[in-house]
Amino acid sequence: MEQRRSRKCLQGVVVGCSGVKSIKVIYSYKVPHSLYRKEVQRKTVLHVHDEKNECRVGDKIEIMETRPMSKMKRWRVVNIMEKMPVLE
Repeated sequence: MEQRRSRKCLQGVVVGCSGVKSIKVIYSYKVPHSLYRKEVQRKTVLHVHDEKNECRVGDKIEIMETRPMSKMKRWRVVNIMEKMPVLE
């Protein structure tokens, strides 16, 4: 029996909840500058599938790589690590 490879898991912050069961997450990371070797901050916007539709803007979440859900969605929510407080 063939064993599956482990899937990538990342942590990011929700920046948009435009559609139903869809969110945008920013994943930030640091890379060294090619010439000067100083660490430079980079970020990537990922489209994520949120099955329960419970994530809100500002939440810190953990996401996992998955099969293609749509044209852009290739990630899904694993758990919500930190909820943003609701302002009323």
